[in-house]
Amino acid sequence: MTSTEAAANALQDHAALWSMGDVRASDVVSAACDALVAGLDSPGLRILAALTRAEADYDVHELLPEALEGLGLTFYPVDSETGAEPAVRALARRMLAAELTPRQFTFRIRHRHGHELALTAELADLDDEYDTLEYGDKTTAQIDAEVRVEARRLAAGSPAPTEPTGTPNSHGGELGRRGLG
Repeated sequence: MTSTEAAANALQDHAALWSMGDVRASDVVSAACDALVAGLDSPGLRILAALTRAEADYDVHELLPEALEGLGLTFYPVDSETGAEPAVRALARRMLAAELTPRQFTFRIRHRHGHELALTAELADLDDEYDTLEYGDKTTAQIDAEVRVEARRLAAGSPAPTEPTGTPNSHGGELGRRGLG
């Protein structure tokens, strides 16, 4: 992947995360600056990258759609259902890049989406397992490993599992899928 592709992906991830309230507007501006330095360019991107931290909170909402469109990237409206999946996948990439611990990742996923989003149901279940470590038969390291497997699946763009492979638990997840039932 070229540096411009990586910068475009990073900007897209920051935009998706911002639309879901997971990063600050100033983080989007920083990603826009990085994109310019990497060689991406459009009038909208230059305007976005020129914002100060103070201006970012007020102006990113207005400027981001045009900046992304000028680069062929997608804008996800704030708190939209369409932005949930790209934001989850962006968080997975951040966890795999060691910007988040597995525990922080599952916590954010569960508190944002609960157990309702099929794409993240397994992660919500794993977050529950962190909460019950003292009563379960797994170690933190084992749960961390399962979280990394799920994060790699998400980062690769794989869909959510569609067929149950085990017995439903009290959260609607599947115990058998992880060898717990």
